[in-house]
Amino acid sequence: MPLPKPPARPGDLLPAAAFETQAAPKADKRTLPPRSAAAEGPSQAALDLLDGASALASRPTARLLQPAPSAHLAAGAAPALAQGSILPPLPTAPVRVTAPPPQPTPRPRRARSNGLTGPAKLFVLDTNVLMHDPSCLFRFEEHDVFLPMITLEELDDHKKGMSEVARNARQVSRELDALVRSGAQDGRDGNPAPALDAKAGIELAKTGHREAGGKLFFQTTLFNIKLPDGLPQGKADNQILGVVQTLREQQPGRDVVLVSKDINMRVKARALGLPAEDYTNDKTLEDGDLLYTGVLPLPADFWERHGKTMESWQQGGHTFYRISGPLVPVLLINQFVYLEAPGATPLYARVTEITGKTAVLKTLRDYTHGKNAVWGVTARNREQNFALNLLMDPECDFVTLAGTAGTGKTLMTLAAGLAQVLDDRRYSEIIVTRVTVPVGEDIGFLPGDEQEKMGPWMGALDDNLEVLARSDSSAGEWGRAATNDLVRAKIKIKSLNFMRGRTFLNKYVLIDEAQNLTPKQMKTLITRAGPGTKIVCLGNLAQIDTPYLTEGSSGLTFAVDRFKGWPHGGHVTLARGERSRLADFASDVL
Repeated sequence: MPLPKPPARPGDLLPAAAFETQAAPKADKRTLPPRSAAAEGPSQAALDLLDGASALASRPTARLLQPAPSAHLAAGAAPALAQGSILPPLPTAPVRVTAPPPQPTPRPRRARSNGLTGPAKLFVLDTNVLMHDPSCLFRFEEHDVFLPMITLEELDDHKKGMSEVARNARQVSRELDALVRSGAQDGRDGNPAPALDAKAGIELAKTGHREAGGKLFFQTTLFNIKLPDGLPQGKADNQILGVVQTLREQQPGRDVVLVSKDINMRVKARALGLPAEDYTNDKTLEDGDLLYTGVLPLPADFWERHGKTMESWQQGGHTFYRISGPLVPVLLINQFVYLEAPGATPLYARVTEITGKTAVLKTLRDYTHGKNAVWGVTARNREQNFALNLLMDPECDFVTLAGTAGTGKTLMTLAAGLAQVLDDRRYSEIIVTRVTVPVGEDIGFLPGDEQEKMGPWMGALDDNLEVLARSDSSAGEWGRAATNDLVRAKIKIKSLNFMRGRTFLNKYVLIDEAQNLTPKQMKTLITRAGPGTKIVCLGNLAQIDTPYLTEGSSGLTFAVDRFKGWPHGGHVTLARGERSRLADFASDVL
């Protein structure tokens, strides 16, 4: 293989002084801007030097090896000649100064809902708040929560049993355990976990509740509580009041507020000059608000204002009206509307469809007429007619009826249930349950099985079944007795304490005295419904017997508010009592 030809020209010698000089970085031709006319190319002398035409090695070329001009030199400005150099300076390309990338604007933090700019409040929780809502620890937004030690002691006393209070107490204990474990990281490699810093608090958002921005504090020291002589120190409520008073003294610049469902507890706190509030997170209605009635009267000029653009047709024995106008935005699905004018045919309809700015009204079946009687029961007033239309509608899976004593809630519900179980065979059986609120909530002291234990609580059911049995005047004594036995065979009485985990398939479920349910209990019952099941809730908000429940926080109010406007749910508030003239007069004047 022939060797390559030797170079024709000898190479220049690099002086020793230039060994430590860094070479100039090569410029990226792709990013260089176009050169000016004065600097289109290097001079001829520079080209000769690059080609090796300079004859003398004593003339150093160290200037070519100098670092590139810094970026702060102006574009087109030539650097000064090195001392002793006879070569003109090489043209310098302008350096492009790249602006830093724009930084994203930080998103402002969400302002506090109450508009406060000072320190977060410190809420001291009473035990009944924790047992009312096990997730209440995470409902105070950016504010902090403080738990007295006596509160934990009371939780431990209520954790045993099958009642809803015991379940809530156990759930709170699990939440607290998760928070404590998140505050003190678990030990690794066999080392024990570090002790929890209770004074620094535990971030409530560590367990996944992002809506909670505050911290949880525990009472870790014994407070020197000073209360008036009339308040015994050994009572749990008084100890909690003492904790609130001590915290206010220790943190004078911070709002320390007691939160309790006990009205007497709040009264005592205010009497001592301590701020106290009710737990209103699950309170559906505020004071002064009205419960959704499910009924809307139409204006007197309804036909004049909507008649020109109205469409009407008949289908299945009902008349449908498609309307548009200012009335549509205030309507809800399954809301009843009526128009009663002197000398004119009254209009009773239900909203079945809302699409954009139009709504469809469907006339009702008249259950006030004897030919449409339900198990021998006819509607006696307008609201009862509305209620029977909901109860007999197979597409309506959830119905709530509210009203004072004697308005016919239980009677109509039972009549509709028997008609659909025995006559239409739409449901397999009727399940009746109610809240047992005597001195205590347990039914264990009563003898017998579940059916016998719940018997004393179902006196209203027996009374209404007696009325329904007498409605068939054609049957004799033996016929009524046989019918009564058949009816009772299709009715099952269940206790609320044994509802968890069950699924009702093709059942007609009647929940009586629903005003005594908490929102959590109401959710537990409604979620038991399986395919083909209808649930009817009855209640009177003026007869709440459960401690710590009000009209605004009742489970019945909660269900009415959440289900309004749902295509498969409806509500009617019954206004007129139909029990007897004595009962109606007593309900008004007493």
